[in-house]
Amino acid sequence: MANPLDTDAGSELFSNYEAELKLVQADLSQKLDQITELSGEPRKSAVRLAERSLEEANELLDMMRIEKQNIPSATRSRINPRVRNFETDIDAAKRKLKTLSDDRSALFGSRYSDNPTKDDQLEQRQQLLSGTDRLDRSNQRLRDSQRVANETEDIGRGTLADLQLQRETIQHTRATMLESEGYVDRSVKTLRGMARRMATNRIITVAIITVLVLLIILVVYSKFK
Repeated sequence: MANPLDTDAGSELFSNYEAELKLVQADLSQKLDQITELSGEPRKSAVRLAERSLEEANELLDMMRIEKQNIPSATRSRINPRVRNFETDIDAAKRKLKTLSDDRSALFGSRYSDNPTKDDQLEQRQQLLSGTDRLDRSNQRLRDSQRVANETEDIGRGTLADLQLQRETIQHTRATMLESEGYVDRSVKTLRGMARRMATNRIITVAIITVLVLLIILVVYSKFK
Protein backbone atom coordinates (compact mmCIF):
# COMPACT_ATOMS: atom_id res chain seq x y z
CA MET A 1 0.00 0.00 0.00
CA ALA A 2 1.45 3.36 -1.02
CA ASN A 3 2.21 6.00 1.59
CA PRO A 4 -0.26 8.93 1.20
CA LEU A 5 2.60 11.35 1.65
CA ASP A 6 4.46 9.86 -1.31
CA THR A 7 1.55 10.44 -3.67
CA ASP A 8 0.16 13.69 -2.23
CA ALA A 9 3.35 15.50 -1.35
CA GLY A 10 5.76 13.79 -3.64
CA SER A 11 8.45 13.53 -0.95
CA GLU A 12 9.55 10.05 0.00
CA LEU A 13 12.43 11.53 1.99
CA PHE A 14 10.00 13.48 4.18
CA SER A 15 8.07 10.28 4.79
CA ASN A 16 11.26 8.50 5.83
CA TYR A 17 12.12 11.29 8.27
CA GLU A 18 8.61 11.14 9.70
CA ALA A 19 8.79 7.37 10.22
CA GLU A 20 12.20 7.66 11.92
CA LEU A 21 10.94 10.47 14.14
CA LYS A 22 8.00 8.35 15.29
CA LEU A 23 10.38 5.59 16.32
CA VAL A 24 12.64 8.04 18.16
CA GLN A 25 9.60 9.56 19.91
CA ALA A 26 8.46 6.15 21.09
CA ASP A 27 11.95 5.36 22.38
CA LEU A 28 12.17 8.78 24.09
CA SER A 29 8.79 8.30 25.75
CA GLN A 30 9.88 4.91 27.07
CA LYS A 31 13.11 6.36 28.44
CA LEU A 32 11.25 9.21 30.16
CA ASP A 33 8.93 6.68 31.82
CA GLN A 34 11.93 4.69 33.00
CA ILE A 35 13.57 7.76 34.55
CA THR A 36 10.72 8.21 37.01
CA GLU A 37 11.42 4.75 38.42
CA LEU A 38 15.18 5.32 38.91
CA SER A 39 17.41 7.29 41.25
CA GLY A 40 21.07 8.02 41.74
CA GLU A 41 23.57 6.99 39.07
CA PRO A 42 21.10 4.84 37.06
CA ARG A 43 18.82 7.89 36.83
CA LYS A 44 21.70 10.09 35.64
CA SER A 45 22.56 7.55 32.94
CA ALA A 46 18.90 7.35 31.88
CA VAL A 47 18.71 11.16 31.71
CA ARG A 48 21.78 11.27 29.46
CA LEU A 49 20.29 8.62 27.16
CA ALA A 50 17.01 10.57 26.98
CA GLU A 51 18.91 13.76 26.17
CA ARG A 52 20.61 12.02 23.24
CA SER A 53 17.24 10.75 21.98
CA LEU A 54 15.82 14.27 22.29
CA GLU A 55 18.72 15.65 20.26
CA GLU A 56 18.11 13.02 17.58
CA ALA A 57 14.41 13.92 17.52
CA ASN A 58 15.23 17.62 17.08
CA GLU A 59 17.64 16.81 14.24
CA LEU A 60 14.99 14.75 12.44
CA LEU A 61 12.43 17.52 12.97
CA ASP A 62 14.84 20.05 11.45
CA MET A 63 15.36 17.76 8.45
CA MET A 64 11.58 17.49 8.04
CA ARG A 65 11.26 21.30 8.08
CA ILE A 66 13.93 21.56 5.37
CA GLU A 67 12.41 18.80 3.24
CA LYS A 68 8.96 20.35 3.64
CA GLN A 69 10.14 23.26 1.49
CA ASN A 70 10.52 20.81 -1.41
CA ILE A 71 6.89 19.73 -1.17
CA PRO A 72 4.46 21.43 -3.58
CA SER A 73 2.54 24.23 -1.90
CA ALA A 74 -0.76 22.69 -2.98
CA THR A 75 -0.23 19.76 -0.61
CA ARG A 76 2.04 21.43 1.95
CA SER A 77 -0.96 22.58 3.96
CA ARG A 78 -1.68 18.94 4.84
CA ILE A 79 1.88 18.52 6.13
CA ASN A 80 2.01 21.59 8.39
CA PRO A 81 -0.37 20.25 11.09
CA ARG A 82 1.64 17.05 11.37
CA VAL A 83 4.88 19.00 11.75
CA ARG A 84 3.30 21.21 14.41
CA ASN A 85 2.10 18.13 16.29
CA PHE A 86 5.64 16.76 16.28
CA GLU A 87 6.94 20.12 17.52
CA THR A 88 4.39 20.13 20.34
CA ASP A 89 5.22 16.57 21.36
CA ILE A 90 8.97 17.22 21.34
CA ASP A 91 8.56 20.42 23.37
CA ALA A 92 6.48 18.51 25.92
CA ALA A 93 9.14 15.77 26.12
CA LYS A 94 11.80 18.44 26.54
CA ARG A 95 9.92 20.05 29.44
CA LYS A 96 9.34 16.68 31.07
CA LEU A 97 13.01 15.77 30.74
CA LYS A 98 14.02 19.11 32.27
CA THR A 99 11.68 18.50 35.20
CA LEU A 100 13.09 15.04 35.76
CA SER A 101 16.71 16.20 35.46
CA ASP A 102 16.07 19.09 37.91
CA ASP A 103 14.85 16.67 40.59
CA ARG A 104 18.05 16.62 42.62
CA SER A 105 16.64 14.41 45.31
CA ALA A 106 16.00 11.69 42.75
CA LEU A 107 19.28 12.26 40.93
CA PHE A 108 21.40 12.07 44.07
CA GLY A 109 19.19 9.63 45.97
CA SER A 110 17.94 9.86 49.52
CA ARG A 111 21.27 11.32 50.60
CA TYR A 112 20.37 14.72 49.09
CA SER A 113 18.24 17.21 50.95
CA ASP A 114 17.54 20.91 50.43
CA ASN A 115 17.72 21.39 54.21
CA PRO A 116 20.22 18.76 55.31
CA THR A 117 20.76 17.82 58.90
CA LYS A 118 24.22 17.70 60.44
CA ASP A 119 24.48 14.02 59.66
CA ASP A 120 23.41 14.66 56.08
CA GLN A 121 25.91 17.50 55.80
CA LEU A 122 28.65 15.26 57.15
CA GLU A 123 27.71 12.49 54.72
CA GLN A 124 27.60 14.94 51.81
CA ARG A 125 30.96 16.36 52.87
CA GLN A 126 32.40 12.86 53.03
CA GLN A 127 31.00 12.14 49.57
CA LEU A 128 32.61 15.33 48.27
CA LEU A 129 35.92 14.39 49.88
CA SER A 130 35.61 10.90 48.42
CA GLY A 131 34.89 12.38 45.02
CA THR A 132 37.89 14.69 45.40
CA ASP A 133 40.07 11.70 46.31
CA ARG A 134 38.86 9.81 43.26
CA LEU A 135 39.57 12.87 41.14
CA ASP A 136 43.05 13.17 42.61
CA ARG A 137 43.71 9.50 41.92
CA SER A 138 42.44 9.93 38.38
CA ASN A 139 44.71 12.96 37.93
CA GLN A 140 47.63 10.97 39.32
CA ARG A 141 46.90 8.15 36.90
CA LEU A 142 46.77 10.68 34.09
CA ARG A 143 50.10 12.14 35.18
CA ASP A 144 51.59 8.64 35.38
CA SER A 145 50.23 7.86 31.93
CA GLN A 146 51.68 11.12 30.63
CA ARG A 147 55.03 10.30 32.21
CA VAL A 148 55.02 6.83 30.67
CA ALA A 149 54.05 8.36 27.33
CA ASN A 150 56.93 10.84 27.60
CA GLU A 151 59.36 8.06 28.51
CA THR A 152 58.09 5.98 25.61
CA GLU A 153 58.51 8.98 23.33
CA ASP A 154 62.10 9.44 24.55
CA ILE A 155 62.81 5.75 23.98
CA GLY A 156 61.26 6.05 20.54
CA ARG A 157 63.46 9.04 19.71
CA GLY A 158 66.53 7.13 20.95
CA THR A 159 65.57 4.11 18.88
CA LEU A 160 65.08 6.28 15.81
CA ALA A 161 68.49 7.87 16.39
CA ASP A 162 70.07 4.40 16.67
CA LEU A 163 68.31 3.26 13.53
CA GLN A 164 69.50 6.37 11.72
CA LEU A 165 73.07 5.69 12.87
CA GLN A 166 72.80 2.07 11.76
CA ARG A 167 71.42 3.19 8.43
CA GLU A 168 74.34 5.54 7.92
CA THR A 169 76.75 2.76 8.91
CA ILE A 170 75.14 0.35 6.43
CA GLN A 171 75.27 2.97 3.70
CA HIS A 172 78.95 3.65 4.45
CA THR A 173 79.69 -0.10 4.44
CA ARG A 174 77.87 -0.49 1.14
CA ALA A 175 79.84 2.38 -0.38
CA THR A 176 83.08 0.79 0.87
CA MET A 177 82.08 -2.54 -0.65
CA LEU A 178 81.28 -0.90 -3.96
CA GLU A 179 84.64 0.85 -3.89
CA SER A 180 86.36 -2.44 -3.04
CA GLU A 181 84.59 -4.13 -5.94
CA GLY A 182 85.96 -1.39 -8.18
CA TYR A 183 89.50 -2.06 -6.93
CA VAL A 184 89.03 -5.80 -7.47
CA ASP A 185 87.79 -5.24 -11.02
CA ARG A 186 90.81 -3.06 -11.80
CA SER A 187 93.16 -5.63 -10.24
CA VAL A 188 91.64 -8.42 -12.32
CA LYS A 189 92.05 -6.35 -15.46
CA THR A 190 95.69 -5.64 -14.54
CA LEU A 191 96.42 -9.31 -13.89
CA ARG A 192 94.86 -10.29 -17.20
CA GLY A 193 97.00 -7.74 -18.98
CA MET A 194 100.13 -9.02 -17.25
CA ALA A 195 99.18 -12.60 -18.16
CA ARG A 196 98.77 -11.63 -21.81
CA ARG A 197 102.14 -9.85 -21.81
CA MET A 198 103.83 -12.86 -20.17
CA ALA A 199 102.35 -15.17 -22.78
CA THR A 200 103.51 -12.89 -25.55
CA ASN A 201 107.01 -12.69 -24.06
CA ARG A 202 107.13 -16.48 -23.75
CA ILE A 203 106.20 -16.91 -27.42
CA ILE A 204 108.87 -14.41 -28.46
CA THR A 205 111.48 -16.17 -26.29
CA VAL A 206 110.64 -19.58 -27.79
CA ALA A 207 110.84 -18.12 -31.27
CA ILE A 208 114.28 -16.60 -30.60
CA ILE A 209 115.59 -19.85 -29.12
CA THR A 210 114.25 -21.76 -32.11
CA VAL A 211 115.96 -19.40 -34.55
CA LEU A 212 119.26 -19.64 -32.64
CA VAL A 213 119.12 -23.44 -32.66
CA LEU A 214 118.49 -23.47 -36.40
CA LEU A 215 121.40 -21.11 -37.00
CA ILE A 216 123.74 -23.28 -34.93
CA ILE A 217 122.65 -26.36 -36.87
CA LEU A 218 123.31 -24.54 -40.17
CA VAL A 219 126.76 -23.44 -39.05
CA VAL A 220 127.74 -26.93 -37.94
CA TYR A 221 126.41 -28.42 -41.13
CA SER A 222 128.34 -25.97 -43.26
CA LYS A 223 131.65 -26.80 -41.53
CA PHE A 224 131.40 -30.54 -42.05
CA LYS A 225 130.16 -30.32 -45.59
